[in-house]
Amino acid sequence: MASFENANESTGWVAGADACSAGWVVVLQHEETGATRCRLVDDVAALFTLPEAPAVLGVDMVIGLPAAAQSGGRACDRAARQLLGWPRSSSVFSPPARAALSAATYAEAQALNRASSPDAVGLTKQAFNLFPKMRALDAALRSMATDHLAVYEVHPECSFCALNGGAALAESKHTADGRSRRRALLERAGYTAVGEALELPEGIRGLKVDDVLDAHVVCWTAGRIRAGTAERLPASDPTPTDATGLPMVIWQ
Repeated sequence: MASFENANESTGWVAGADACSAGWVVVLQHEETGATRCRLVDDVAALFTLPEAPAVLGVDMVIGLPAAAQSGGRACDRAARQLLGWPRSSSVFSPPARAALSAATYAEAQALNRASSPDAVGLTKQAFNLFPKMRALDAALRSMATDHLAVYEVHPECSFCALNGGAALAESKHTADGRSRRRALLERAGYTAVGEALELPEGIRGLKVDDVLDAHVVCWTAGRIRAGTAERLPASDPTPTDATGLPMVIWQ
C-alpha cells in the first residue's frame, strides 16, 4: 500500500483500474449505495485526479520493484502463482529489477535485468511492454503527488479466485466461457451494471472486454481493502518493501 495524508477520509467511493492499450479502464463503486461507474482515462495522472476522489484505488500494475531480479519474481508473485495453480498462474509475470525500468529498448532492459543479479534473470516482452505505465505509476507513488488516495497492487485473477470462494477459475478470460463466468461472479457480488459497462469496448479502440471485467474485480478488492476484509500475498509480516519504501504485496 502507498498511504497518503488523507487516505482515511471516506469519500464514499473506491476504485479499481486496469491498464489497457487505450489507457486505463476505471470502475468505481460507492460504498453506501453500491452505485458503480465505469470510464476510460488516459494516464496515471488522471487516475489520481478522479472527480470522485476514491478513498482506495486498486491497480492491476506492479507496485514496488526489486533491486535484483529473482527467478519467479517477488515473494508476492510466487505466492500468487501458488494460489492460482496451472494454468492461471501463467497470468502472473515477474517484474523487472528497478535498474531495468529506465531502459528504452527491450535489449537494454534484458541486459540490465540480467546484470542485476548473479542468476542473470531474463525479462519477458510482456513485462517490457508495460514499462511506460509502470514507470508513470512508480514515479507518481514515489513523488507522493496525491494526498487523498491509498493505492494498492491487485491481481485480477487472484481477486476472481477470492470472489469464487478461493478456487481459481478454470476458464481463461480470453474465452467466451471465461468472460461469462467472470461476469456472473461480478453480478452476484453486486455489480449489476457490469453488462452495460461491457458495451464500452465496442466503441473504444484498444479496450477489451476482459479489461473491463478485470477493472471491476480490482474495484471489488478495493472495497474489501476499505472494509478490512481483503487478504494480501504474502500474508506474513513484516510487509516486504523495495529500496524506495514501496510495498511489494498483491491484494485479493
